Amino acid sequence: MTVQYFGQTPRLSEATVANGFVFLSGMVPENTGDNVKAQTENVLAQIDHWLAQCGSDKQHILEATIFLPDLADYAAMNEAWDAWVNPQRSPARACVEAKLANPEWKVEIKVSAVQIKP
Repeated sequence: MTVQYFGQTPRLSEATVANGFVFLSGMVPENTGDNVKAQTENVLAQIDHWLAQCGSDKQHILEATIFLPDLADYAAMNEAWDAWVNPQRSPARACVEAKLANPEWKVEIKVSAVQIKP
């Protein structure tokens, strides 16, 4: 079995591909000064980018885990999510409250998908 690594550093890879499955790292916002909706939009754009690099797209996401440091931000995060996800192909999803590594991050999202183009 071949494993491909994308965006690799000594500590982690942004994405890996094995046996036709794509696994993304937890994506965090680059726009730390923004509100949770804008941060979520930024994270979703990163997910689009890395899925494309791995030969997939958001239509082929199997599962998503969303981490919020404050569940009071759930509705605002969902505004961005609902505008982005295809309601006909919505993945299995969990959303949990969790302390994130950087206190400026208001959201972190991790997804796995099926590879559609090797």
